[in-house]
Amino acid sequence: MMITKMALPRRFFLRGMGATLALPLLDAMIPALSAGATAATGPVKRLGFVYVPNGAAPGYWKPAGEGTNFELSPSLSPLEPFRDQLIVPTGLCQIHANGLDNGDHTRGQAVWLSGVGIKLTQGADVQNGPTVDQLAAMELGRDTPLRSLELTIGPNFVAGTCDNGYSCAYNNTISWRTATTPMPTEANPRAVFRTAVRGWDYGGRATGATRDRSQYSRFGHSRTHTSAADARFGRPDARR
Repeated sequence: MMITKMALPRRFFLRGMGATLALPLLDAMIPALSAGATAATGPVKRLGFVYVPNGAAPGYWKPAGEGTNFELSPSLSPLEPFRDQLIVPTGLCQIHANGLDNGDHTRGQAVWLSGVGIKLTQGADVQNGPTVDQLAAMELGRDTPLRSLELTIGPNFVAGTCDNGYSCAYNNTISWRTATTPMPTEANPRAVFRTAVRGWDYGGRATGATRDRSQYSRFGHSRTHTSAADARFGRPDARR
């Protein structure tokens, strides 16, 4: 293995390609002196949280039975092939989601991953707590191009007061890096693509400005990047 000071993500190869490629694992894809440099065959650990707002029918999600002898509910039935790896915790409650006012939706969403009571405010002085996804990202995101990725299928740009005196900042995300720093979510597929694929330099860092290069030939664009990488690859990678 050739150790360099560069970590070349697979996204580098996919920026200008119009097809899905099965690429070999290259030495340049492993961050130098990271855990992957000594255990390159180990999969990257991933962690995801999917929030469903108030209104889900518990009977479609909660399995019947306890322990390992449970029957998957209709909504969970697609997970049957992974039954031996599945844990479905039930009966959990976030007491900080309770309140005397009518801000149930806001509190339920905001405290789900933080477990902290939120500040009742309509201004910019919002306060929650760091969420578990961001705490995990501090460890799991060390050797990945993106520290975390926050996605939504709902509106993510609402401002002002959304729910009985609570700022809309509490409704726009479920992820908070710090008590006062909510993580913005993205609903635009094009923007997500640019962030995940095009917006990275050779070292795996986010570039300052991501431009749409669709006006260029995909083939020519790919050759340009391949030529630029020739000088950065070691001989083992060049052979691959």
